[in-house]
Amino acid sequence: MLDFRLPSEYEDLRKTVEEFARDEVAPVIGDYYEREAFPYPIFAKMGQMGLFGLPFPEEFGGMGGDYFALCLTLEELARVDSSVAITLEAATSLGAMPVYRFGTDEQKAEWLPSLTSGEKLGAFGLTEPGSGSDAGALATTARLEGDEWVINGTKAFITNSGTDITGLVTVAAVTGTLPDGRKEISSIIVPSGTPGFTVSKKYSKVGWCASDTRELSFADCRVPAANLLGTRGRGFAQFLRTLDEGRVAIAALSVGLAQGCVDESVKYAHERETFGAKIGTYQAIQFKIAEMETRAHTARLAYYEAASRMLRGEPFKKQAAIAKLVASEAAMDNARDATQIFGGYGFMNEYPVGRFYRDAKILEIGEGTSEVQKMLIARELGL
Repeated sequence: MLDFRLPSEYEDLRKTVEEFARDEVAPVIGDYYEREAFPYPIFAKMGQMGLFGLPFPEEFGGMGGDYFALCLTLEELARVDSSVAITLEAATSLGAMPVYRFGTDEQKAEWLPSLTSGEKLGAFGLTEPGSGSDAGALATTARLEGDEWVINGTKAFITNSGTDITGLVTVAAVTGTLPDGRKEISSIIVPSGTPGFTVSKKYSKVGWCASDTRELSFADCRVPAANLLGTRGRGFAQFLRTLDEGRVAIAALSVGLAQGCVDESVKYAHERETFGAKIGTYQAIQFKIAEMETRAHTARLAYYEAASRMLRGEPFKKQAAIAKLVASEAAMDNARDATQIFGGYGFMNEYPVGRFYRDAKILEIGEGTSEVQKMLIARELGL
């Protein structure tokens, strides 16, 4: 018989992160969000808790957990704030995971201990101003000169790329031409502070205002040939694997935001009075919140299945796309409904639902748009 209850080790982790989000993040994150400031003290505490090392082996400073543990953590953080959740997601699944999955023993030894402890953050340099969903249109180049890669190009919308604790950016670049005429794409580790590597000022964003997102440029940026991540020409396959996993993580984050909208709406429905009664007594409000809970619940089951297939080593591309599509739409719909329930207060940034509304839309865009998810699902069905 199927049992959807979380095993005790997962439930204990979930409760620990839930308490941290409620007691440590919720009271202060609004101020960081308003100032568009990066909450370094929060991430220092998360590092001490071992959250950045959850899915990595202990030999690299990790906690010896798995990707599902990371997803549970992202969900609980996003119930309170998505800026904090996306910083952890990007640092772990996009920043450190490629080094762990594809790096040499020397690269793992050099980078993973600081990334898994949260002492340093990693970033994933794939998207460019002229290529988002069409990653095959990559224009950044890297040519091998002696024992160095010389990188030229621009990256856009890169999370965790310009903080005071950013350690590296893994850059996807064209390194040659394949026999069939297609671009040879490879991944190269570029440490922060490398000459020729310029980080722009922070973007002015609609949401995720307490996270770090920037444009990066590379002008004859030289790094050692040994900074090639994995096999030359395997960069495309590497970031496809990275994005498949990342979509499960974004689905979990989206579920957290969707559930946070339910949490806040239920609380408000018990407090707010109109026409002499609590608004929670009105069927219109009850039905709206019931629909919100249904979306969050359904999306949670979707990412649970995708994560379980991933951990069993089974194909999960379709399930990851389904989870990401369903969960991001649930987050957007729930944020809109929660804002409606709160009325004018929902339009104020001091209330969490105001932040949720601003944060939700990017979930239908980042790490593959909803349209890309539908394309992947159709392709997996043989269409």
